[in-house]
Amino acid sequence: MFILFIGFVIFQRLLELVVAKRNEAWARSQGAEEFGKAHYPFIVALHTLFIISMIAEYYLLQNGEFNMMMLVIFLVLISLKIWTIGSLGKYWNTKILRIPNSIFVKKGPYKLFKHPNYFIVICEIIVIPLVFNLYATAIVFTLLNAVMLTVRIREEERIWGTGVQD
Repeated sequence: MFILFIGFVIFQRLLELVVAKRNEAWARSQGAEEFGKAHYPFIVALHTLFIISMIAEYYLLQNGEFNMMMLVIFLVLISLKIWTIGSLGKYWNTKILRIPNSIFVKKGPYKLFKHPNYFIVICEIIVIPLVFNLYATAIVFTLLNAVMLTVRIREEERIWGTGVQD
C-alpha cells in the first residue's frame, strides 16, 4: 500500500512540475521576469528530501500503520489544489514569475484567501506523512516548510504588494 501511495505522490509532484514548466514557457513568452531565484533551489531540495524522508522513515519504522482518515483528507487537499491551480490557469507556477501589466486572479479560492496554494502545501506537508503515521517527517518538514514559506511569501509580497498570487 505504501509503495502505491508514495508512487502516486511522486507522480502528482512530477505532473505539477510539467504544468509549471508549460506555464513558465508561456509566461516567459509574455515577458515574465523571475524573482526568488536564490531560494528556489531550496524549495526543490525541501520537497525532494520530504519524499526521501517519508520513504526512509517508513522503512525504518518497519512499515508505518495506514491511516484512512488522513488519506481522505489528502484526497480533499488534492481536489482543493486542482481548484486552486485551475483558478490561476496559465499564471500558476512553482516559481515567482511576474508578467508586466498582468492582473491579479481573483476567482476560485483566491476570492477567499490570499495564499490558498500555500495553505494547501502546508496541509499536504503535514497530512501526506500522516497517511502512514510518519510523525518525524510531518514535524520536521512542517517546520522547514514554515521557514521556506516565510522567505517565499516575503519575496512575493515585495514583488506584488498586497495582491499576491502564489
